Amino acid sequence: MNKGPTKILIADDDAMVRTTVSKILEMFGHNVDTARDGKDVLTLVDDSYDVIILDINMPDMDGFETMDRLNDLDYDIPVLFLTGAGSMDYAVKAINLGAYDFLTKPIEDLDIFNVKIRRAIEKRNFILRERQYKAALEDDIQVKAIQLEEQNKLLLTYSNSLENATVQLMSSLQNAMEEKDYYTAGHTMRVTEYALMLGIAMGLTESEILVLRRAAQFHDIGKLVIDLSCIQKPGKLTDEEWLLIRKHPSVGANIIQPLGFMNKEQFIIRHHHERMDGKGYPDGLTGDQLDDLTKIIIVVDSYDAMTSRRNYRRNMTMEQAVEELFMCSGTQFEPSIVEYFSRTIVDYAPTKSVFSQEYLDNVYQQNKNK
Repeated sequence: MNKGPTKILIADDDAMVRTTVSKILEMFGHNVDTARDGKDVLTLVDDSYDVIILDINMPDMDGFETMDRLNDLDYDIPVLFLTGAGSMDYAVKAINLGAYDFLTKPIEDLDIFNVKIRRAIEKRNFILRERQYKAALEDDIQVKAIQLEEQNKLLLTYSNSLENATVQLMSSLQNAMEEKDYYTAGHTMRVTEYALMLGIAMGLTESEILVLRRAAQFHDIGKLVIDLSCIQKPGKLTDEEWLLIRKHPSVGANIIQPLGFMNKEQFIIRHHHERMDGKGYPDGLTGDQLDDLTKIIIVVDSYDAMTSRRNYRRNMTMEQAVEELFMCSGTQFEPSIVEYFSRTIVDYAPTKSVFSQEYLDNVYQQNKNK
């Protein structure tokens, strides 16, 4: 590492020693600054010096104390102690402080002196190169981190776009399926609206609302791959036809399974026909095994089924459907969800008089006291 003439700082309370050592160092091509004691060293020193030579025995602040203060400055400049009388105690203390080497005075062997100075300079150059490498590495890491952050943003944008496109495609397919069946037309849209209405009323978080929306949109997606023409037949369904229809929750969950971003929705889709008493399908789960989002879909899906027209039965009025929800509260439906829904539907229903507060209170109390 070539950065021009090296700078060396000498500290010694003897002016003759300072002058003699300075001339020797300048003869070897170094720039030299001098200090009379440790305090002068701390005043003069900065990161531009390559080597510091300290006399050990100086008044006020000796070489060891000066070295200790230099360590606090963290310049990493090699320090050579200059002493006329060495001892093992001095050597141990110097090593513990991190001294690079010793120089004896008077200086008699200039070659050895020069070698020690050169080695100290090489050590300093190594420190500077390592410092530059670390700084460059940190800069590179920062650049790479910024690039990675930008790439992650692009990937997230792409992932969100892909998710939205997938959801949109599936919604279009399901809407096309429903439009072919007069009796189920609009079912998914209404279930989604009821679910969101109820979820907001219950104070669900934004992320929970998103899961609820998707689960409602695709709760019947299993019907896409099952021949449900039997739904349109006059009269009640046979046992075989019911068995076929009961497959759509598990089929729907299997359709959703490859979409890693819809794991929670997959659970809800599979279990939207379960019951609190464990008599639902496909897995016979009980209320304590179902989360609130699933319980919401169970209630609103059943409500829409009851109030929608079928070819084999007349649809219930809103009043009748709410009363049915209360009657089945605790066995088929979660009571707290039914209570929330019945009170929230008041503001949603086109004919609010049907759901007067007095009526809801009476229905709730009648079923609660059963």
